[in-house]
Amino acid sequence: MSSSQLPLPLPEYLQEDEVTQEHRDLLSSLPREKGWVTSHLFQYQGFWHTSRHLKGVVACQQHFQAHDTDILLVTTPKSGTTWLKAMAFALLKRVRFPDTRHHPLLTNNPHELVPFLEIKLYAESKVPDLTSFTAPRLFSTHLPFTSLPESVNTSGCKLVYLCRNPRDTFVSFWQFTNKLRLENMGTNPLEEVFDKFCWGVSLSGPFWDHVLGYWKESLEKPEKILFLKYEEMKAQPHVQLRRLAEFLGCPFCPEEETRWEEHSAFFRRGEVGDWVNYLTAEMLDRLDHITEEKLHGSGLKFEFRLSE
Repeated sequence: MSSSQLPLPLPEYLQEDEVTQEHRDLLSSLPREKGWVTSHLFQYQGFWHTSRHLKGVVACQQHFQAHDTDILLVTTPKSGTTWLKAMAFALLKRVRFPDTRHHPLLTNNPHELVPFLEIKLYAESKVPDLTSFTAPRLFSTHLPFTSLPESVNTSGCKLVYLCRNPRDTFVSFWQFTNKLRLENMGTNPLEEVFDKFCWGVSLSGPFWDHVLGYWKESLEKPEKILFLKYEEMKAQPHVQLRRLAEFLGCPFCPEEETRWEEHSAFFRRGEVGDWVNYLTAEMLDRLDHITEEKLHGSGLKFEFRLSE
């Protein structure tokens, strides 16, 4: 075989690390379903994870010690995670980096500046060295509320949750996972993964349980959890960024309000309503019925078009 024909190494997200017997035992005890990209997803504490991510989840639960000044950015996959990271980092660090021409966001991926706890830090090391993170430490996670490390709930740290309507979330995640799949794996049939999503079998799913967990907590503890909507960030960026800045303890001064465009360069425009290009009427009926059932009585409503 020539060098041009040599198989490429598996991407990190498809690699199965050497696991301990303890982790093998855990995996063997859990319900499993066919994954969207990896071979399987495993249900742990009511939510679905890959084997690699689950290792990080357990390590994070056991060893992460939240500080009172920590800020955790929380999303389900493909709900505006990168967008939220860029916004929060730019807001918190704008005094340190006043010159937008030399801002870290121009040369660094937001995921590098605001790392995932369970997917990055604790997936790579059971006890990662976090000493280089200065207060306020800024991390992100896809963990459901019920799976957060105990120290997050007992400390004074704050959480920012960004949700996106389930129609766009599903379509974006389906497109994303197809890009991750190796060429010989083919694409995920839309109908097959739609069925999985509706049954709750998706990374960090069920989607509705994840969203409702943080929604209810944000109502009970608004000083600890700020609940944002992707669609409102798109429709009212100034208003929502002001809310975020005030919650993070770094409100805009009058002078900054007049220089909005300098900051908005880092905040890409989100897309709302792309689902119309992919979901059939039958799919919409099923998804909307599930959403209506799940959200009944919660007070939470989704927007599916900016005009609605």
